Amino acid sequence: MDGRRSLGRRFGCLWAAYAVSAFGTSLSFGAFPLIAVLVLHAGPAAVSALAAAGLAVGAAVAVPLGPWVEFRRKRPVMVAMDLVRFAALLSVPAAYALGVLGFVQLLVVSVVVAAADITFGAASGAFLKSLVGGEDLLIANGRFEATNWTTIVIGPPLGGAAIGLFGPVTTLLADAVSYLLSALGIRAIGGGEPRPAPAGAAKGSLVEGWRYILTSPVLRPLFFNTVLVNALIMVPMPLLTVLMLGPLGFAPWQYALAFSVPCLGGLLGSRIARPLVARYGRHRVLLTSGVLRACWPLGLAFAGPGTAGLLLVMAVELGVITSCAVFNPVFSTFRLETTPTDRVVRTLSAWSVTGKLTTAALTALWGLLATFTGTREAIALAGLLLLATPLLLPRQPAAVSEASQDALPSSAGST
Repeated sequence: MDGRRSLGRRFGCLWAAYAVSAFGTSLSFGAFPLIAVLVLHAGPAAVSALAAAGLAVGAAVAVPLGPWVEFRRKRPVMVAMDLVRFAALLSVPAAYALGVLGFVQLLVVSVVVAAADITFGAASGAFLKSLVGGEDLLIANGRFEATNWTTIVIGPPLGGAAIGLFGPVTTLLADAVSYLLSALGIRAIGGGEPRPAPAGAAKGSLVEGWRYILTSPVLRPLFFNTVLVNALIMVPMPLLTVLMLGPLGFAPWQYALAFSVPCLGGLLGSRIARPLVARYGRHRVLLTSGVLRACWPLGLAFAGPGTAGLLLVMAVELGVITSCAVFNPVFSTFRLETTPTDRVVRTLSAWSVTGKLTTAALTALWGLLATFTGTREAIALAGLLLLATPLLLPRQPAAVSEASQDALPSSAGST
């Protein structure tokens, strides 16, 4: 019943803008490695380097943007980041049409998009907290999570078909347009948004965000856990792309199907997250789903050709995605509730920058590792390391349950 409760017209506009951009992103799922492999004929090391460098440099560029966003109205920042992503992505099909697309351009675009993603995410988290609060925050995050997985169910197969019919850069064009539509939707939200007080702006650096995370007994273990889990889930993806499209002989539409159908589990997980919290408590849901999401990826190392291999990849992804879809909205809501309002942008920016830098470093390392040990062996190592990450999850139920009560939005003068 609560899942159907209206959160107001302004949230509806934000949700619609998110849905449009999420659908565009899902259409272009894996577009950069696909273009690198199919158009530029790149190998495993180059594909991993593309993913790693884009994340690393994008995160570095985003570092000074976090403090800048902290003391500005969030909605104009979100619109600006959507327009930046629109222009950057549009340059790829334009260059392809002119016959001048190269690896360097893909790298530059991935950097720009990564930096804009971090900045947009930090601004949107702060804006969402100002738009809805209390119990509605978990409902809002659950709706975003459900929307994300719904679009991924639909988008990649359509994207794979579009690539087959219209060429390898078609989905990036659609993704670019989706960011333009998202910018228009965010602009349509309307309403006033007070400019954050400039007092204390000098303390708005991301160092403050990292300091707050690392000194928080409840956020610190979640920080290390989520950063490592997300990185170790993502680093094998470029290698799996090369493996599936190369030695295993899967077509692009089969590759897309392998990652889209399991996203039905994401839709299920996002819908049951709130009832599970109501029945079992936040800590138990975080701990259980946090453990489960680390248990599946090792299976990707055993993927083979044909229908059996495709079904194995789909089964592994179904397990990972369902577990993550339960964990993510509960974790995101807890993090927003625990973080004082005047620290949200710094905290989310520091968290995202660390995550992207870690993923970038490990992706580059795994690309080199695959060169020396083999693709399957590198994928298996990531899966084995994931099995140890649940040790970093918080063990104290009372701390997780009471943290948001102890860290209500602080006064403007807090440090």
